Amino acid sequence: MQELLEQALDYLKGIWLKRRYIMISTWLICPLLWIVIVNLDDIYESEARVYADTQSILGPLLKGLTVETNTDRQIQLMVRTLLSRPNIERITRMTDLDIQVATPQEYEELVDDLKEDITIKKSAGRRDNIFTISYQHKDPQMAKNVVQSALTVFIENTLGENRSDTDTAGKFLDTQIKEYENRLLSDEAKLTNFKQKYSNVLPDQYGGYYNKLRIAKEQLKAIELNLSETESQLANSRAQLSSTNSEESAQSNIKDSNTIVTSYDDRINELQTLLDSLLLKYTERHPDVKEAQNRLNLLLTQKEKEIQDYLSARSANDSTQKISQNPVIQNLQIQINQLENQVASIKVRRDNYEKEVEGLENKIHILPEIEAELTALNRGYNITKKKYEELLSRKETAQLAKQADETTSKINFRIIDPPRAPAEPTGPKRILFLLASTIIGISVGVGLSFLFSQINPVVTSRNQITKETGIPVFGVVSAAENLGLQKWHRKKTFVFIASNTVLLILLACFIIYSIFPEQVMAPLKGML
Repeated sequence: MQELLEQALDYLKGIWLKRRYIMISTWLICPLLWIVIVNLDDIYESEARVYADTQSILGPLLKGLTVETNTDRQIQLMVRTLLSRPNIERITRMTDLDIQVATPQEYEELVDDLKEDITIKKSAGRRDNIFTISYQHKDPQMAKNVVQSALTVFIENTLGENRSDTDTAGKFLDTQIKEYENRLLSDEAKLTNFKQKYSNVLPDQYGGYYNKLRIAKEQLKAIELNLSETESQLANSRAQLSSTNSEESAQSNIKDSNTIVTSYDDRINELQTLLDSLLLKYTERHPDVKEAQNRLNLLLTQKEKEIQDYLSARSANDSTQKISQNPVIQNLQIQINQLENQVASIKVRRDNYEKEVEGLENKIHILPEIEAELTALNRGYNITKKKYEELLSRKETAQLAKQADETTSKINFRIIDPPRAPAEPTGPKRILFLLASTIIGISVGVGLSFLFSQINPVVTSRNQITKETGIPVFGVVSAAENLGLQKWHRKKTFVFIASNTVLLILLACFIIYSIFPEQVMAPLKGML
């Protein structure tokens, strides 16, 4: 440790002996730097503070009805993209900075300078969306205009981003809805054609293929049973008719058509009795009398038709062309005719069901393929329909969100401090620069003194001689007064102190001028 201190002390002595280089460097460097510093252009800084309010009253009301966006993240994104090239170019146009440059290279430098000089910072609080936009320029009005333009771009981009996103989403949804609508119509057409082609085997309100086949077989069985019963009744009626005809006398009991009993006789008798009672009370023009008369005429017409039908059937079946006047035989004949008609009708129905059962049984081998194809068509149709309905719902949601954005914004900007043209410059920090330049000049001088002391060393202590020669030094003889060395050293010290004093006085003058430039220049201008 002692050796290090002695070595450091030797270095300091060597620098002190070469102190003339300190004076030379300080006088060559410091005044030049001071002149440059005091002639630097003043820098004016303008700033604006804006608060982004994301707590909209419509948020809780429209929760679940519209698309919810992360407004804080959106603001952070706008902050990061504020200094993008399109925004910087827009700021240059708004402030007319673009017309102040002549070449594309100068314009590129302008854009780069704006990107570096415009700053936007958020307040320290995480939940406080307070942003500060600042810019420095030698023209205070231009500094204000740039900050105002950056503030305008920031607000418009943030508000316009919501509307742009909403419009883009609306166009996308319209395109997708149209596409899915076409797909839905195509699927509906395919499904309709398929159902029309295989309508007899596809499931309906009565069930599927096997249920249809079972119902058809059950109905066929019921029809065959009904046919058997009707044929049995017909055979029985014919047997009764034959037995009655054998017992009937050779002479027919039918005298005229009035002796034939029909199904309308009882109702006709009741209407005639009612009509007689009404005529006792009212005239023939009374509405009740007319109504009863019309009904009686209708029944007589129907009775006459039934008798004619019976007589026609009787004449066709009876080779003797004679009609029995026995009411029993007449009823049996009518019953036989009705049963014969029923048998014919039932046979037609039986044939139809037999063909239906046969057709269903013939298609049983293609049923799995049909059902698989139907399942695929229904699945595709249901998926398309579900997606189509979902897109319609999302379109309504997007439309509601757009209307909400047009009515009120989710982000409201409040300018706390508007940009102003500063009256006092904020830079450059001339005093700091002056002090720093002085330190630089002195440091360069010290470095040069140390360098030359090592190149052309001077022995300053006996330890240094011992270290260099290896010979121990037992004593030191001081220079005599008559040699004039001490006087010469004092003179050099005085010159060094005087030089540095003048330099410090000159530094003080530059500092005063940098603080009070107008006060210093006013007397000089008066003298000139």
